[in-house]
Amino acid sequence: MKKRIIISVLLLIIICAVGIMSYSPLRNKIEQIFFATKVYNLLNSEEYMNLHQVITKDSVNSRTIMWQSLNDREDFILEYKQENEDEILQAKPQKSVLDIDNKKIYIYAVTLENLKADMVYDYRLGFENNRSDWYKLKTAKENNNKFKTLIFPDSQSNDYTEWKSLAMNAWQNNQDSDFFINMGDLVDNGYDLVQWNGWFDGVEPMVNNIPVAPVQGNHETYTTDWKVAMPNVYLEMFKLPTNGNDKYQNQYYSFDYGDVHFTVINTQDDEMAEFEPDLLNEQLKWLENDLATTDKKWKVVLMHRDILNYGRDAKPLGDEISFSRHGEIYMPIFDKYDVDAVLTAHLHTYRRRALIRDFAQNEQGTLYILTGVAGNVRYPSLWYKNPLDEYVPLQPETNNYLVLEADENSLTFNCYLPDSTQIDTFTLTK
Repeated sequence: MKKRIIISVLLLIIICAVGIMSYSPLRNKIEQIFFATKVYNLLNSEEYMNLHQVITKDSVNSRTIMWQSLNDREDFILEYKQENEDEILQAKPQKSVLDIDNKKIYIYAVTLENLKADMVYDYRLGFENNRSDWYKLKTAKENNNKFKTLIFPDSQSNDYTEWKSLAMNAWQNNQDSDFFINMGDLVDNGYDLVQWNGWFDGVEPMVNNIPVAPVQGNHETYTTDWKVAMPNVYLEMFKLPTNGNDKYQNQYYSFDYGDVHFTVINTQDDEMAEFEPDLLNEQLKWLENDLATTDKKWKVVLMHRDILNYGRDAKPLGDEISFSRHGEIYMPIFDKYDVDAVLTAHLHTYRRRALIRDFAQNEQGTLYILTGVAGNVRYPSLWYKNPLDEYVPLQPETNNYLVLEADENSLTFNCYLPDSTQIDTFTLTK
């Protein structure tokens, strides 16, 4: 009798569990709670967390390394040495404090300079008598135009397990990549520390061994109650190359790799209008100078918001070609300075356009690629085809990533599904 009662209770528990999990909103909430618990247990149980490399102005001789801690420590040290050498050098980090949701996060950064070109270094983090594992850091070759980079579209998610699966599969299949790019909306909510931990968890160990070049997206500006604010968490998480204006440090920047000049634009001037009303004008002046003064062979722009408007069921555009506000602002500048390629994100769909100049198809124009989506927030079959789209994946589409391969006379952009099936490729030659 007692055994039957126990079995009946267990069956009732199973039935209730199945019922709960079949109710999608509640199931999603439970999954998010379990995910948050898992991430905090994984990362916040250690003295430091989220160790990562960040791109510098020129990767031939420098690299930035950052990490976070829940504790204010004065004894953190970064140790590094040339691979297979015994001499260990040390560098003290700079520290900043991020006070958010009544939780203080201490952020540490070291920029190593005067590194040797084309050299593999080992580095590790130390405090008291503790030392982390050794990680790799490889500087770029001098006067070498051949390299590879991974490009990830929006990674925002409500559970970053799919992001981790995509990022790690891309990394495992492209471990000769020199750095990786994330095209904005790294997280769904820029003030949610659990999501940031999920993002960092998703790119380990890749981000321990190659640098990230992040692009700011609109979701980085959202507080936990979905109001717009300064993207303070993003701005502290990544110490980026200086842009000559301390007021906008870490918001827009540029860097060189091989013979390619990458220009990273902040397209959140709408969100920032209340806090930084001069952002757009200041950035436009900087952008023109940045593109005019580079001596690199190739110019590639990275920006979160796209340059085209798209029709959908609720707002059809027909065959009309409609450019977004950001397209109207920036595309004449890209034409003026002969930008070779512009990568965008935000719409969570992959589209490769015809070459465009003067707002029309032109074989002498710029390549525009809308990079797709890398997280689990997707809009399958939402957008109509635009007349300027030359390639649109089969609908409904899933997430994806890109690989840019640079050679002396070409830039090749390859697009892959999560299982690394190639779906698109395009090569620029010069």
